Amino acid sequence: NKVSNTHSNTLQPSYDLSDSYYIIVNFVACQLFALLMAVWFRIYLHPSKTSPFIRHVVATLLGFYLALFCFGWYSLHFLVQSGLSYSVMVFAGLENMHKYCFIVTLGYLILCQITRVYVFDYGMYSADFTGPMMVITQKITSMAFEIHDGLTKREGQLTPGQKYFAISRMPSLLEYLSYNCNFMGILAGPTCSYNDYKAFIEGTCYQPRHQENANGKENGKYKQTEPSPKNDVISKLCTCAISLAVYLSLYKLLPVERSIDDDFVNSTPFHLQVVYLYLAMLALRPKYYFVWTLADAINNAAGFGFNGYNKDGSPRWDLISNLRILDIEFATSFKLFLDNWNIQTALWLKRVCYERCPINPTAATFLLSAMWHGVYPGYYLTFLTGIGMTMAARAVRHNIRPYFLVSDSYKGIYDVITWAWTQVAISYTVAPFVLLAVGPSLKFYRYVYELLIHCGVGDTMSAFLILKKYIHFASNSVV
Repeated sequence: NKVSNTHSNTLQPSYDLSDSYYIIVNFVACQLFALLMAVWFRIYLHPSKTSPFIRHVVATLLGFYLALFCFGWYSLHFLVQSGLSYSVMVFAGLENMHKYCFIVTLGYLILCQITRVYVFDYGMYSADFTGPMMVITQKITSMAFEIHDGLTKREGQLTPGQKYFAISRMPSLLEYLSYNCNFMGILAGPTCSYNDYKAFIEGTCYQPRHQENANGKENGKYKQTEPSPKNDVISKLCTCAISLAVYLSLYKLLPVERSIDDDFVNSTPFHLQVVYLYLAMLALRPKYYFVWTLADAINNAAGFGFNGYNKDGSPRWDLISNLRILDIEFATSFKLFLDNWNIQTALWLKRVCYERCPINPTAATFLLSAMWHGVYPGYYLTFLTGIGMTMAARAVRHNIRPYFLVSDSYKGIYDVITWAWTQVAISYTVAPFVLLAVGPSLKFYRYVYELLIHCGVGDTMSAFLILKKYIHFASNSVV
């Protein structure tokens, strides 16, 4: 693997394995090291004992060390991307700084992704150096818009959320690098607002704060003592262990590629193919559960992620959580699934695109998401499909759901049906995202289309056309 062969070989076994496995081993080892450092950071470099300057320096240096260990000299891309963007922030005029910064940051990420995919190794393992760059891109662009809001707009021009996130002064270079490359989030994020990170570094994150879903009464009642993240960290580490065990047990048994295998398609009834596709996607998700939950636990162990108190007085450590597993697996709509999956990325897309795009924000948001993920054609097929799925789901929910709210039993039936259809729709939409290339993705679409026509469940094509006409009519009625 030409891209990733500069990583540290300290943990390399004596027997030969592919370079992708070395990256995985290094990644997990670094995250476990970061977890230990997070506990040390919270106890020995507590804001009451250490200045924000020292905390910024240590968090940044540890982050650079982990990046070098995992990605070698390719981690210099993190500095180049951050340096270029900071130069734009400093030297460009405030009126257009956020736009220029957005173009430079996202453009540099896409250039690296093009080089990684089409010059070095098409189809390589995704945990390469562009993974951290994706999170850094979110942070840089978020900060650029927040600085623009804070320094160029009046309060009346901002939404309540934008007022809270607005930055009132230009961060120093150290603060900027610490925010982008700290050891808690350099490898897997999650992204966060600069004001939240600054409050964590300065030790003011336990004070009452604005949050869309925070309970101000409980915050005020229990704010006197600093809560411990121990229970939440242990709980999240247990979730990580279960997720990793499930993933390692199932991912080889249920490869998505089997859904386009000729022998499998020709010998398997349509309904069993649908079930298999759902199970194959279900087997992939624990990988993300493991990575994102471990990243969340690391930040919590350092004291970052406090989000107020529950009604019973227990602390909430979900400020920067990236997913809600039960809400994902039992989602009864396309929107509910997306709202609970990769939460911080969804919030980033909302803040920098959906809330600010004057023309068709839904399509623009899906397009930006595809560009941010990478240059594989499968990403674009997935997100283009997602636009149609989202619009159709809105129309059906708006027009059909009210008929099922007349009683609890009807509501229960509706929830079961919509859960099943949501899981099928998500599996169908995400399949090209996993298959990556155009050929396999189009083959998948062709098989699904042919099976819808020829499966022995009555005149499926007629039903499909009726549904298509209904969705078209419903969409027009919503508009």
